[in-house]
Amino acid sequence: MGRAKAITLIILIQFILLHVTKSQQGFEESLAARTLKQESHDTHEVHCSRERSRAAWQIIDDYLMPFVEEEGYQISADCRLHPDNDLFRDQERHKIHLDVNEWRCGYCKKSFRAERFLDQHFDNRHYNLLNVNQSKCLADLCGALHCDFVINSNFLKAKCNPAAATRNRHLCESLANSCFPISQGPSARRLHELFLRQFCDAHTCSGKAKPFPRGGKKQTNLLYMATSILLMMLLPLFYLLYYLYQRDMKQETQVLRRVSQVGRKAKPS
Repeated sequence: MGRAKAITLIILIQFILLHVTKSQQGFEESLAARTLKQESHDTHEVHCSRERSRAAWQIIDDYLMPFVEEEGYQISADCRLHPDNDLFRDQERHKIHLDVNEWRCGYCKKSFRAERFLDQHFDNRHYNLLNVNQSKCLADLCGALHCDFVINSNFLKAKCNPAAATRNRHLCESLANSCFPISQGPSARRLHELFLRQFCDAHTCSGKAKPFPRGGKKQTNLLYMATSILLMMLLPLFYLLYYLYQRDMKQETQVLRRVSQVGRKAKPS
């Protein structure tokens, strides 16, 4: 009965702590939302999706730049894939991700509970740092770079539009021609070919080709990391238990030896 009461008490305490944590998170997010609402009078409209621009840059960074760096190739500033042609690149570089629920503005050091609040803060308070005088919306290249495939895992299951696939393929091939002109040498020719295979071949309704067949930046396996950390934590415990076991065995052996010696001494001659 006492054990059942203890288990019930532990479950009750865990429930209370979980409720308090969720309430605190909700309060802090509401506070952040109110702060952004106060800033909303300074909001400026930008006709470029930050989310899709971020997805496009992540694709470039993961599935193209490793090969570009391997070739030692310098992408021209005229290439639309160049970092300087991303409207939000400077702001994205000024994001400081301190913890799961803590983001900080690199310009004014203000902290936020979620990245979306920081995005709104950039739109409201640091709009003047965007170079809106030039057409530099990286999201415009999402069709060629398969942003929807990355953002939505069910995208390939949707019905294919042949006209859209043809349009995206033409955009993709134009990027390959302008960013990696085959007249600029062996490295450019190899990267031109890779770009066509990596991005352009999948723009078809046949369903045979998939985006990024050459792979990309090596991602650390989270399961492997978790297993390694767990093993590192359990290893000292294993050695401690082994040490205690050996010590107990040695003590038992010594006790048995003393008992045996006493028995031999007590035996009549």
